Amino acid sequence: MVVHTGSDSLAAAGGLAVAIGNFDGVHVGHQRLLALARERGRVRGVPSAVLTFEPHPARVLAPSLAPPLLCTAARKQELIGEAGIDHLVIEPFTPQLAALSPEAFVERILVAGLGARDVIVGYDFTYGRHRAGTIDTLRATGAERGFAVHVVPQVTVHGLVASSTKIREFLLEGNVEGARLLLGRDFDCDGTVVQGHGRGRGIGVPTANLSTECEVLPRPGIYAVRVRVDGTWHPAAASLGTNPTFVDGGPLTLEAHLIDFDGDLYGARLRVAFHTRLRDEARYPSVDALVAQIRRDIEAARAALKEVS
Repeated sequence: MVVHTGSDSLAAAGGLAVAIGNFDGVHVGHQRLLALARERGRVRGVPSAVLTFEPHPARVLAPSLAPPLLCTAARKQELIGEAGIDHLVIEPFTPQLAALSPEAFVERILVAGLGARDVIVGYDFTYGRHRAGTIDTLRATGAERGFAVHVVPQVTVHGLVASSTKIREFLLEGNVEGARLLLGRDFDCDGTVVQGHGRGRGIGVPTANLSTECEVLPRPGIYAVRVRVDGTWHPAAASLGTNPTFVDGGPLTLEAHLIDFDGDLYGARLRVAFHTRLRDEARYPSVDALVAQIRRDIEAARAALKEVS
């Protein structure tokens, strides 16, 4: 996948099938748009493309109301590439772009910039100043300017609407299973292993302490997770919490014990994929009681991840 900053260099490529959106999380609804872009590209004999915006438009238009993002820009790019898209166009979202009329947005970005032959959008897509552009106006303009518009209807899974908002709600509840339904994969978070207090190693259960890059994390608790180290996934038990047995009011930390793993991870970049919530975090009357519970958590995580590749 070729990544472009700005849409002003692709019109000469002979046309594109372009999916438009913010794609936060690249959930199953977004994946329908990506699949349709690939399909329309094959039909047309042109490359597929995604047009997305950085920063998220809400951070420019209403910063105080902007939601935390489900994935970093780098992770979003990775997921779109894994979906088989040929070109990713990252359009800088500025007040000047937001001020474009719907007609000017289409002319500048889709026609002159991208040379769009097919435009793929979600059912609730709007564009242009004050979000005045609608699917109907996009279709009308497309008929005049030579591109077809394809609308992906609302995507549901077991009656749940696939949306970034709903996924955030699930994560804040600790419902990582619900988040997985709508993401089509485990929710994951990248981070770097940093020096901790050494408590895990001191009690015989060494953990990797992560400085995370995520804006959203699940509700604090104990989870069965998978941890990717140098491209290989390992089963693990993770604690996302404040270590109440040892400290009062400590900072939120994410630490993972990789099951049957022996190695030095300090400084390594890891990916933690949350699979199953095991229990709430709790304060224990003694270190021995905590260690006994951790041992049970490790076995519960091992069982929960037994069939997960």
